[in-house]
Amino acid sequence: MADIVLMDGGLGQEISNRSGVNAHPLWSIKVMLERPEIVTEVHHDFLKAGARVVGLNTYAATPSRMTQHGYADHLKTAHETAIRSVHDAIALSGLPRNEVSIAACLPPLVASYVAEKAKDYKGSLAEFRELVALQNDGVDVFLVETMSNWQEAKAGIAAAHQTGKPVYVSFTLKDDMSNRLRSGEDLSMVVEQLADEPVAGVMVNCSYPEAITAAMPILSTSGLAFGGYGNGFTSVDALKPGLTVDELTARKDLLPDRYAEHVYRWIETGANIVGGCCEISPEHIAVLAKGLNDKGHRITSFS
Repeated sequence: MADIVLMDGGLGQEISNRSGVNAHPLWSIKVMLERPEIVTEVHHDFLKAGARVVGLNTYAATPSRMTQHGYADHLKTAHETAIRSVHDAIALSGLPRNEVSIAACLPPLVASYVAEKAKDYKGSLAEFRELVALQNDGVDVFLVETMSNWQEAKAGIAAAHQTGKPVYVSFTLKDDMSNRLRSGEDLSMVVEQLADEPVAGVMVNCSYPEAITAAMPILSTSGLAFGGYGNGFTSVDALKPGLTVDELTARKDLLPDRYAEHVYRWIETGANIVGGCCEISPEHIAVLAKGLNDKGHRITSFS
């Protein structure tokens, strides 16, 4: 059986759900600035569930988003708090530090899923470099994630490479099983481009699990470690820039056992990096971890 890197689940959405308040455009960042203990608790619960990769809660803490919503002065504090929270959670878990990887989060800078709102390569590169500087001292690897277009992904990869740490990239796809990024770019073309922008692994995330399953044969051609972490939304079409996740609805058919079945299919194609995105809870990860162990796989971190 294989070694499987098991990531955490939908960190930001889990934090938002536990806050008990209406979502803000800055999502879990607003919660973290007001109630950082929730962030530590969620990290800890994912670790208890079996995850061995935990991501920083900085998805919405980009200079563009923080400025747009009047929180520019809190950018450094948000990153410092996110780093402290994840380290506190690992210490609380009792797990040896070398058994857990902390992943920096380099997300879409302006808006999720909406490729036309992305900055050009040069503008993206400058902003990603700022994020890399804020996160570098507290992380083990860099994850450029939920990329809806190649130019923004390329900029994130380039900025992260300057640290010398491993860099992973993950794309978000249309949910029609067309194997196209939300920009319309073909996933096969993007995977080919990675030959000139070397990364340690490639994934698909924040898409239907079914769309990720359709993408696995393409990712397997990359020659890289590959995998996926799906979301549990019925659709992301309603989430326009400036709106909140309260506009979205969770699928009722994606219970932990069902989600795990999707992940097992990915692993059957050779995937070795798996986890969950929005609406995938610690309960989902716990069921997945147990299933992986029962099948004889060894759960690992990126380290």
